[in-house]
Amino acid sequence: MPMFDALSRLFSRETPEVEVADPKLSVAALLVHLTAVDGVVTEDEKQTLRQLMMEHYELSESDVRALIRLAIKKDHDAVDYYRFTAEIARLTPEEKIDIIRMMWRLVYVDAENHELEDNMVWRVAELIGISARERTILRNQIRRETEAEMSDEDDDSSAG
Repeated sequence: MPMFDALSRLFSRETPEVEVADPKLSVAALLVHLTAVDGVVTEDEKQTLRQLMMEHYELSESDVRALIRLAIKKDHDAVDYYRFTAEIARLTPEEKIDIIRMMWRLVYVDAENHELEDNMVWRVAELIGISARERTILRNQIRRETEAEMSDEDDDSSAG
């Protein structure tokens, strides 16, 4: 039914919706979608999403909260990723890699890589021109960093 609802919304619009033109909004919408793609949105994912946006774009917490509210609406109205990735594909290679890095950080916040999360990052990377090799290197790098951080936390808690 969700696909039918999306198609119904697409064809029942009286006026064409303005396309997403702000890369920050596009990134936020993709990250919002990524948090929910496995069917569960945790508090850690929400916090990590806010933190990633604040750090990457140097935004205040209130600006990020407003951006995420808008991103949730845009994500809900979207039929596919293209409307978001088309804007991101125009960015520099370094910026695009940073976006895929943010996506992997969000995926591994729970120390797991769900199949649907992996598929979404793969599709977005492909649509914005990041190679499978670069995507895989980033995934492995973030996974190792996450495992090391979790190991450090375990060591700290057992020492205390």
